[in-house]
Amino acid sequence: MDATEVTEEAVKLAKGGLSSAQVGARLRDGLGIPSVRAVTGQRLTPLLARQGIKPDVPEDLQALLRRVVHLQRHLAQHPADLSNRRGLSLMESRIRRLARYYRERKLLPENWSYTAASAVLQVE
Repeated sequence: MDATEVTEEAVKLAKGGLSSAQVGARLRDGLGIPSVRAVTGQRLTPLLARQGIKPDVPEDLQALLRRVVHLQRHLAQHPADLSNRRGLSLMESRIRRLARYYRERKLLPENWSYTAASAVLQVE
């Protein structure tokens, strides 16, 4: 496959609702393309961004939000689980630091902020 075919396939998969990591895995496992960068000369996320496909929230931040929501549900059922309560606190701190990084680099809107309620809404 040449670069245009790989780009078209990646765009088709991304428009189908897959994240760039899932698109890369699908291209690797399904089509035998070990590296989009080796074929197209650019990484997958910027390639998709140039095609107009850009997530609202970066993938690593989205993954952290999913983990926080899962922990919040766990702690609602198990309020005495202090080790996971500390883990939730550490994860929320990581989200705030990462959000500050992305706001400085204009990948998130300036008014974006983390709250527990907004995390639930963004994940669902």
